[in-house]
Parts: sequence; C-alpha cells; structure tokens
Amino acid sequence: MPAETIYDTVIKAQRAVIGAEQIERAVSIGINGGRIAAIEPLSTALRGKRQYELDSRNVLLPGGVDCHVHVNEPGRTHWEGFRTATRAAIAGGITTIVDMPLNSIPPTVNTSALKLKRDTARNKIWCDVGFWGGLIPGNTAELEPLHHAGVVGFKCFMSDSGVPEFPPVSRQEMSQAMVELARLDATLIVHAESSAHFLPDAEQNSSFEKFLATRPERSEAEAVRMAIELAEKTKCRLHFVHISTAAAVGLIRAAKARRVRVSAETCPHYLFFDAALVPDGATEFKCCPPIRDSQNRDFLWEALRDGTLDFIVSDHSPSPSDLKLVDEGDFTAAWGGIASLQVSLSAVWTEAQKRGFGLHDLVRWQSFRPAQFVGLPQKGNIEVGNDADLIEFDPSTSWTVVAPDLHHRHPITPYDTFELRGLTRQTWLRGSPVQPDSKPHGSLLERSTNV
Repeated sequence: MPAETIYDTVIKAQRAVIGAEQIERAVSIGINGGRIAAIEPLSTALRGKRQYELDSRNVLLPGGVDCHVHVNEPGRTHWEGFRTATRAAIAGGITTIVDMPLNSIPPTVNTSALKLKRDTARNKIWCDVGFWGGLIPGNTAELEPLHHAGVVGFKCFMSDSGVPEFPPVSRQEMSQAMVELARLDATLIVHAESSAHFLPDAEQNSSFEKFLATRPERSEAEAVRMAIELAEKTKCRLHFVHISTAAAVGLIRAAKARRVRVSAETCPHYLFFDAALVPDGATEFKCCPPIRDSQNRDFLWEALRDGTLDFIVSDHSPSPSDLKLVDEGDFTAAWGGIASLQVSLSAVWTEAQKRGFGLHDLVRWQSFRPAQFVGLPQKGNIEVGNDADLIEFDPSTSWTVVAPDLHHRHPITPYDTFELRGLTRQTWLRGSPVQPDSKPHGSLLERSTNV
C-alpha cells in the first residue's frame, strides 16, 4: 500500500474559485515545493506539515496579478520603491506585479538598465515582480536584446510621459518599432493620448472640470485609432493601457471584430469614481487620461462584461505631496498618477458586486487574464502545477480607507475615507504565508518563452 502523501501545506476552503473557468468549489488543496500539487474535494483528508482552514464566510482566490505598476526605483525611490510597493501589494492581495519602464532613472530601455533594476529589486520584494521594457525614440535596436532578457513586452507614449528621459514616439517611430516587435512576436503597450487634441491648460487651475476639459475624449480616441491602424498594417500585437472613454472602447471593439491583434485594460479609478464628484483642488484624483463622467464609467463596465476590455490593473503611480501639490490644489502643475495598489481588488469588488458581477469575474479581470497576457501562465489561476499564490478574501466585510495606514510610500490616495467592500485576510506566496511585516521572499520573474 503506497505511503500517504504529506504535503508542505494544506489549505481547506468551503469556497474557492478554481481553474481557468473560475468555478467555485469546496476544496482541499495540497501544496509542495511552492506549487499546487493536488486539488481535492473538501471532504478529502489531505495531510500537511502546515494546515489552514478558511473561515466559511471567506473565499480562496488566486493572488492578484497587477501588470501595470510604477515602482520608480532606482532614481525616484522617494516617489515609491520596491519595499513599499510590494508590501502594499501583498496587503491588498496582489501576489505579482509587473513594473513599468519609466519614472525610474535610468528607464528600462536597454539591457543594462534592466539588469540595474533587477539588482536593485533583489532581496527586497514581498511579492513576485516582472518587468516591462520601454520603447523611446532611437532604441529600436534594443528591443530584441530586452525581449530575450525576459521583459514581458514594451511600452511607449504617444504624448508627453511627464518625465524627460522617456519621450514619446512619433507615428513613424512607432510603425518601425511595430515591424520589429511583430518579427519577435512581442507586445507593444501604448499610452494612447494625442497631444494634438489637448486643449490649453490654465496657468493655475484648481478646477477639476477645467482640467478634464483639457484632455477631451477625442484625444484618447484619435490616438487609439492611429495605433490600431499601424497594428493592422504591421501585424504587431497591440495593447492599450488605462482606457477611460467609450469612444476608445468602440474603436477597440471594431478592431477586435476585424481580428486585429489588439487588447485593452482599464483601471479601478475609472470604474469607481465619477468626475462630477471630484472636489476642486483634490489633486490626488489627477491622472492621465483623467477620470471621466458616470456615463463613461458605466460604458467601461459593460465593455468588461462583453470582453472588449480584457482586464483591470491599478496603474499605481504615486508621488510625494510636493509633486502632487496637495496644499496648492493646482491640477495644471500636479503630478498625474493615482496611488491605489493596496486597494485595487477591494475597489473593483465594491462596484462589481453592485452591478451583478461575481468573484469569478474578479478573478478573471485581476488575476487570470493579466497573468496570461504577460506570459506568466503559472500565475493567476488555482490549478495543479501552478504557483501556490493564494489569498483568503472576505467578500462581505466593509472597511474605510485611511491613507496613512496604507503601505505605499506616501499617504496620498483618492480612496482616502471611502468605504470599500472586500478585504484580503491572508496571503500565501508560493505556499508560504506572507505579510507586510514578514521577511521579503518575492522572486524576480521573466516572461515564459512558451507563451
């Protein structure tokens, strides 16, 4: 008779969202060597060196995968750094992040910069971390070496990024890069705003309504239109970050119908907030593209429902109060970025459950699809063989955000004082429990070559 298997860890859950189909089941999960080794009915008497049994009200979910995070280290660690960002991620149920190539100095636009960033992050990350490469004018020859070094894809801007070391690309530069990326079968992700359609900023402006008017929906839609046109010609795989407007969604839907290789994301702040309710002078709400009206917000939710928008990511982009101009309240000069990594899952769930969505939708949008998109198929899904990155999520508890209590570097977020629903009670990274005050044991990730 074969010896009984003793697992490193066993987790028992009356409710768990399982597999690529995101089906809710009652399960016992056995974990060995950091990976899921068995998924059995709850009644199965699995034995483990460590055993956990979830509260019956809570649900076992795969850890969140946030593939749009600005960590900013090295170079602008006073904005955010790996220690603070990854602690915030773990506290919010995010077990994998992918770091954007800009705002750090140097930006990740060649392999030496990527090596520096990896060396900087090593041994001080609480969650797993992957990296995007950057496309800027003049670095097309760097794309292939970065691709082979394991970045998950490449980001470019079609308008000013806000930092001088990461300038936007022209139509011609984007087209040339797309040809190269199509050859590599690599993904180009695009910040799609056309400065040709921006309206002049006021010299000093505390009115959110006036700021919103300077970046009209047309500026986003026209940039999306141009990028789709180039992708259709070059056969490059194209992805749009932080979509905020119905006009852009319509163009993406039509492109998908024509089988253009295009995908798109949106962010919690576009799904949660309404521009009409943003107070004047509240620069913690400033981001680009801006938060828009409730009609656009509702349209984004419907685009998630029908699959036009593929997933949700935070676009966590914090800065110190002197750059956010919290005291001055000047939308014109304030840094544009939302700090939200720790509250992302809860903010989305708060609105999603009101609209009839379930936890399986949350998993699809914030775990499974982002992991598949960035070539990390071992993440974002509770399935035998995958990394045991798991969270115990309490879907019914409401809590109030207190900005100074969050783990990211600066106590600035538009979610401050808002009541959210859903709370991460416990997090496991590759089968080991991890908390913001435990020792860091995250890993540096590379894109799977099998995807």
